[in-house]
Amino acid sequence: MNQGKICISVSAKTPVELIEQIRRAESVADIIEVRFDSLAEIPLSGEVLSNIFKHKAKTPWIATFRPHEQGGGREMTLKERESFWTAAPGSEFRDVEEDIIPILMKVWQPTLICSQHDFAGVPVDIDALYERLVGTGADIVKIAYAAADITDTIPVWRLLKRAKTENKRIIPIAMGDAGKFTRIIGTARGAFLTYAPLDEGGETAPGQVTARDLVDVYRVKERGEHTAVFGVIGDPISQSLSPYMHNPAFTASGIDAVFVSLLVKDIGEFMRRMVRAETREVDLNFGGFSVTMPHKQSIMPFLDVVTPMAEAIGAVNTVEIEDGVLTGYNTDAYGFITPLLEKFGALEGARVAVFGAGGAARAVVYALKHESTDITIFARDAKKANDLAAEFGVGAAAITNKNLRIGGSFDILVDATPLGMEGPLENKALFTADELDGLKFVFDLVTKPADTPIIREAKLAGISTLGGLEMLVAQGARQFQIWTATKPPLEAMKAGVLDRMKHLQK
Repeated sequence: MNQGKICISVSAKTPVELIEQIRRAESVADIIEVRFDSLAEIPLSGEVLSNIFKHKAKTPWIATFRPHEQGGGREMTLKERESFWTAAPGSEFRDVEEDIIPILMKVWQPTLICSQHDFAGVPVDIDALYERLVGTGADIVKIAYAAADITDTIPVWRLLKRAKTENKRIIPIAMGDAGKFTRIIGTARGAFLTYAPLDEGGETAPGQVTARDLVDVYRVKERGEHTAVFGVIGDPISQSLSPYMHNPAFTASGIDAVFVSLLVKDIGEFMRRMVRAETREVDLNFGGFSVTMPHKQSIMPFLDVVTPMAEAIGAVNTVEIEDGVLTGYNTDAYGFITPLLEKFGALEGARVAVFGAGGAARAVVYALKHESTDITIFARDAKKANDLAAEFGVGAAAITNKNLRIGGSFDILVDATPLGMEGPLENKALFTADELDGLKFVFDLVTKPADTPIIREAKLAGISTLGGLEMLVAQGARQFQIWTATKPPLEAMKAGVLDRMKHLQK
């Protein structure tokens, strides 16, 4: 447990909308930040403000009236800000900028949060900035800045450690996808609060996590300094489903751990400055990682041990950290073959067409080869198909119009291409139902709550299918077992992913 609070930021163009959001926030927030600067360009008279404050219940408020250059919703002069704060009724907290504190302290002595926002990146001398803001006499210091890569978050963890030593209350935030995890585990390390929107799309700053996810998925209030931190390493990373699979698993198993998304651009710098015990600048109690594009191969030189399977596949998607030793595994092969064997049965002698020659295809071919299947790799880039086939000793062919009646020559089709993923390829399928006729099975690795185009075509042809969800959960279950040496709660993991996918469809 920690003492950090969840602060829901509410923002609207009209007082009526703002009051409605405040009412909704009261049931889940420890504190509500009311963004008065978001209101449309109307005179914020004492009467307007008094009417809004009439709806205040027991939940403490942070009143905010931030100028545009500090991330606020409007341009405003110093005099306009002074007038607002003079007219505004009392609230438990007031978030103000450094330049206005001397003016306000002449009138009253509230609980002041002195904040500074830098949207260009990490401040040049963040320690000097911290000291200056502390020197204003404010009760709480808030420093928020844009983070482009995960190593940009290092100052957040240093500031939290320093503030704890000096017995100062602080809210340090690295904004954006690279800093999202600072909002999730910051309170466990001493941050006074973490900001959250009520709904996705209602964020008042880049990288905020919804209050629902903070409470139900990440369970931020239950985390402490000794909570083990796991995460998925990748770039981009914002759409990863892994947190919605592994956090429910930790909860169901009673394990004090949290799983977060980690936007890593420079894998070498991340490993050196934040992971390796002998060189890291902060200790976040990392227990292991899931690894996705583009780091499955580039991470390998930074590991102490790579398992024979991962070495043979040529990619690592799982890292275990135990007693400072980093071991790389590949669970993609397991994740692919386990549900296929359960649904299809014995694979020996089966003729399999694998479409794609990327990282996922490598794991697929490795797993199928160990089941003694007859494999042919198809790719638009004939060289890639031939190179991968030569490495594993299987057949290869370029994708051409001659492949259009795939069903007569193969038993199983595995689609490891991007077709069906969100974006321009979302509605495209490799084959129609007629062209698939004669196949026994279709396995599409794309993870979606609904059928992908090729799965729909296969079902029209009466062919058994599997989708990427089964592979995602199976490989994740193996990861969980590696990290925790406990039986993975499969139902909780699958339910978490499905819940997230259905939410995204709304």
